[in-house]
Amino acid sequence: MEDGGPVLRRKSRPACARKRSREGAQPRGSCSPPAQKRPSPRAEEQPAAASPEYNNDSEEDMFGDYDSFSGNDSLLAQVDNMEQECIQSIDLVSHTKITENKDTLEPAFGDLQVQNGRSKEIIFSDVTGFKTEEESHSWRTTTEQENRTLEHGDCISDDLPSSQLLDFEEMNNSSVVTKPSATKESPNDTNFCLDKMLNQLSCHYNAELSTRNNELSPSTTGNLSKRKSLKDHLKNTMTENAKAQIPQVSRTKQLKEAVLSEEICAAEKTMETSSVDIGPFYGLPSKVKDLLVQFRGIEQLYEWQHTCLTLESLQQRRNLIYSLPTSGGKTLVAEILILQELLCRQKDVLMVLPYVAIVQEKVWALSGFGLELGFLVEEYAGSKGRFPPIKRRIKKSLYIATIEKGHNLVNSLIETGRLGDLGLVVVDELHMLGEGSRGAILEMILAKILYTSKTTQIIGMSATLNNVGDLQQFLQAEYYANNFRPVELKEYVKIQDSIYEVDSKAENGLIFSRRLNFKYSSSLQKMDPDHIIALVTEVIPNYSCLVFCPTKKNCENVAEMICKYLNKEYRNHKEKEKQDLIKDLKNIGKGSLCPILKRTIPFGIAYHHSGLISDERKRIEEAYSAGVLCLLTCTSTLAAGVNLPARRVILRAPYIATEFLKKNQYKQMIGRAGRAGIDNAGESILIVQEKDKHLVQDLINSPLENCYSNLLLEVTKGLQSLLLSLVGLKIARNSEDIYHFMCGTLFGVQQQFLSKEKSLSSVTREALECLIEKGLLKEKITSEKEQKSQSNLEITQLGQATYKGSVDLAYCDTLYRDLKKGLEGLVLESCLHLLYLTTPYDVTSHCSPDWMIYFRQFSQLNSAEQKVAAIVGVPESFIMKKASGQAIKKDVDSGIVNRLYLSFVLYALLKETNIWNVAEKFNMSRGYVQNLLNLAASFSSCVLHFCEELEDFWVYKALLTDLIKRLTYCVKAELIPLMEVAGILESRAKQLYDSGYKTLAHLANANPETLVKMIPHLSRRQARQIVSSAKMLLSEKAEALQEEVEELLRVPTDISEDLLTTLP
Repeated sequence: MEDGGPVLRRKSRPACARKRSREGAQPRGSCSPPAQKRPSPRAEEQPAAASPEYNNDSEEDMFGDYDSFSGNDSLLAQVDNMEQECIQSIDLVSHTKITENKDTLEPAFGDLQVQNGRSKEIIFSDVTGFKTEEESHSWRTTTEQENRTLEHGDCISDDLPSSQLLDFEEMNNSSVVTKPSATKESPNDTNFCLDKMLNQLSCHYNAELSTRNNELSPSTTGNLSKRKSLKDHLKNTMTENAKAQIPQVSRTKQLKEAVLSEEICAAEKTMETSSVDIGPFYGLPSKVKDLLVQFRGIEQLYEWQHTCLTLESLQQRRNLIYSLPTSGGKTLVAEILILQELLCRQKDVLMVLPYVAIVQEKVWALSGFGLELGFLVEEYAGSKGRFPPIKRRIKKSLYIATIEKGHNLVNSLIETGRLGDLGLVVVDELHMLGEGSRGAILEMILAKILYTSKTTQIIGMSATLNNVGDLQQFLQAEYYANNFRPVELKEYVKIQDSIYEVDSKAENGLIFSRRLNFKYSSSLQKMDPDHIIALVTEVIPNYSCLVFCPTKKNCENVAEMICKYLNKEYRNHKEKEKQDLIKDLKNIGKGSLCPILKRTIPFGIAYHHSGLISDERKRIEEAYSAGVLCLLTCTSTLAAGVNLPARRVILRAPYIATEFLKKNQYKQMIGRAGRAGIDNAGESILIVQEKDKHLVQDLINSPLENCYSNLLLEVTKGLQSLLLSLVGLKIARNSEDIYHFMCGTLFGVQQQFLSKEKSLSSVTREALECLIEKGLLKEKITSEKEQKSQSNLEITQLGQATYKGSVDLAYCDTLYRDLKKGLEGLVLESCLHLLYLTTPYDVTSHCSPDWMIYFRQFSQLNSAEQKVAAIVGVPESFIMKKASGQAIKKDVDSGIVNRLYLSFVLYALLKETNIWNVAEKFNMSRGYVQNLLNLAASFSSCVLHFCEELEDFWVYKALLTDLIKRLTYCVKAELIPLMEVAGILESRAKQLYDSGYKTLAHLANANPETLVKMIPHLSRRQARQIVSSAKMLLSEKAEALQEEVEELLRVPTDISEDLLTTLP
């Protein structure tokens, strides 16, 4: 709220003490509240506001704490006093002499104002009538002196029940106050208004007074006597409202909504006019703080978070990179900045996350905030997302996207000239800039935003950054770092049976800590030479433990080995919950359960890697978080995925597959040790063989790896793809523009390290020549003069389709040929042909068909489906000879053969929708089958956008739309509406459907408590998130339809007024 503005705070008091003693609003400080555990100043002013008793709206009746409207004598007494004062004031004016020589008389109106300050006075500023300047001044002085005797803070509306406040609002809205003009024809009527009695937030009242004549005749007195008493009017209104049905709107809710609205407005004005955030919670409404407590249980911010949020660079909207250890609370800072952008600056926000699972988790987490604070949360992952996004005029959007979808989104905003709508871009795991093709795409996103928008702020965060200087130069950003961890982390290294503590001050970085005290039999020593059982039994089952293994198979073996030698008493810990978990996993597998999990779960142990399907992983993660499972054996992907902390983290070996561990990977894994609010400390133990001892010493003493651009290394997905899109988006029109753009990329910053032999201009020139050679770009030359000067570049139709579809340049020609060939004889008796065309090219090289299975599946196809194989170039004779081991004289392209084999897998999935059965049929892991399905859904979306840019492929547009939906969900049609909700997978959708929640509307209007009772093993937190996500999706769809309607009804702006004028 602005300085000097009225502050309304209702406090619950007994009926005998209803008079309020309010202090004036204190101006807010320019800095945000401190991070320490102590209530904000606003909270200290109103302790009763947080009272559970008062916040229970259902307990309030329309008379508040009174039995009736006459329950307090002081109320009517105050009304009488005010009425008498009004009459006295008017009488005073009626007996005043009128100056005869005045040419012009100025009318005046009465305003009842409550002035803000330490002493609140009820002041009648003017009175209805005509006065000279001296008389007006004399009247004001007299009235002010009389009214100073009123007790501070007394106001009728304070003691009125909520029903009367609503009635006053309606009266105020319906009243029409007509201000007379100072002309020769003086008005016959003037209104004496009691306007804005308390403040503009809640209660208003207008009392219409009787008319008076210009000549101030004796009839004035008669008119006043006929006036209806204010006291009588209040009595009648209260009686009528008591009898009438009034809406169930509590005072608490009204006031909270009014305060929230005003705080948002005040924060908006502050953001526009000042570089310093002013507000109850870092420039945000106080409701945000309440929601953090409600949804996250966060009652205070860490000191570093407060420091970071109040940095001068953020106040001045400069770009920022900040780095802290894992679990330090980085995400909360980003979320507060996101809310500031959405609510205060009224701009859209893009949040870029590395994996689909994390995107879905974040959509879940922020949907509740969106519903409460009035913004939309939109998911851009897999095949989800609309390009360009719908332009919202009322609500702002938070786009939560994977790297690939984020790139497509930014491209679409640039193309439609709407990048300015994006006020903030937040990038989690910024170090991914240095990781392969995904890093190259992330660099493209940031470079395009920096080049095309000067108003979009960029915030990057990571736990593992080293060469920050390069990143600062690239992002034109400030840097903030802190070593804070909510729980202390102790690092250890185990060599044989000795454990050493990592200490950077020691000579070799290690200090002897203790020797393992666990009796091993000779057989156990052979089975467990690394003493994993000894290490895990020190913490489980009372505490949690993660064991990182180099490979997926090693995860399964270690889990089984531990269970084989554990005491049987471990089975008794939460036995019922473990049986429920096994039952749930069986339902997910439609009767099938992994035999390893069946043996390990009774001991509270499970494995976690990409071989599990999404439903299984999610259920195991839930069980681990709930303490049903106390140990997970996992691969390194868990460290970069969802947050599953543990008391102790064990690294089975310093390897990921066959590659030695990098410092960044090591830090991410051990960062999972220590659970804030649960453990006092976290431990990490790296198991090392004697041969790797020196490598490990180098590892723990070395700095984090540098982050280098991958634009040059990833040729087709990197530099060439970037240059193609620059021309397609008209960001650059010639090689000069492109060179200028490239100087601002991370590659441009690091060019001297990455390409020592060639200059930046020569590297870009070679890439452009390659694109022209492929037919994706062409030089536009229209005259001889232009030939001598700088020629312009133009994108071809194929190039436009390639960058719009985000197709890898290595496969764009092949995709075009396959689609063109498909038009010659597209088989539509089944979807097999379409599935072949949408099977990703880059997975075929990792496929090794089982030829007997291949031939068996081919033999089960009908004649139309077998025709597809012949059309794409895989004859039956070839498959039969391969299956029988015969020699092949004429070889067939292995890429086509493998692609057809994978399309058989997808075809079987769409027919059966049972991943377990299909995986068994093709002798593949169920995780691999599901990953193939996800990749196919994403690639089919790319193919659709590719076809939309080429007129020849119009037929594919309608065909692919339905196929994308089937591939995305791969379930029965009735479950698709439920699975559109973020985080709901097949097993949960089936449970909801069977319980009667068959549509999105059913789910959005569900009661979370009812869901908990009806859906097995669903926690209250999960139920609330499901309902919030469903409401958010429903709101998003409704908003989209409303926007479409308004767009259709809007009068065109690009047409002359003459054409719009109706002819007579």
